Amino acid sequence: MGFRIMAALLAIALSTGPAFAAPAAKDVSCPAAPVLPPELADWGRDASGKTIYAYGDDLGADWSPLGAARTALPLHKFESLRYGIAPERKPDVHKFGGMIPIDVKRAGRLVVALDAGAWIDLVRDGAVVKSLTHGHGPACSGIRKMVEFDVTQGRYQLQVVNAPTASIHAMAVLRDWLR
Repeated sequence: MGFRIMAALLAIALSTGPAFAAPAAKDVSCPAAPVLPPELADWGRDASGKTIYAYGDDLGADWSPLGAARTALPLHKFESLRYGIAPERKPDVHKFGGMIPIDVKRAGRLVVALDAGAWIDLVRDGAVVKSLTHGHGPACSGIRKMVEFDVTQGRYQLQVVNAPTASIHAMAVLRDWLR
């Protein structure tokens, strides 16, 4: 009889979950204003409804900077893209991308921030510029990805590859090398 009672108790214990549950994860709340690096201080401010359309190919691009505020960036389906040079990351047929021309006015560190994960190539004169750092933005900032490049004055093309949605928010700012 003792064996049947123990078996019944074991069955009840297994069906209701562990007797000693792990402590619940602490709720991490975000501050009202996340701490951002000075060059990204305007990330939380939309560019007055400004939208920059990413090109589906690299022909006839109008050379203009993204600007110093977060900007809506509508992208294109994979099948309608014709990148100027092959992206370093193979495009996924189920994702989105585009090309954005950037006119750099002075040498410095170009910081590109996105609110979604995507591959970023910076191209100049038909060659990819090597990125220096990449990672996530500060906690609770809404910045999903940040990539930095050392640049000199001139025209560049930012290639966005494998974005998860047809529109993302982006910001590209120039930080001086010396701080």
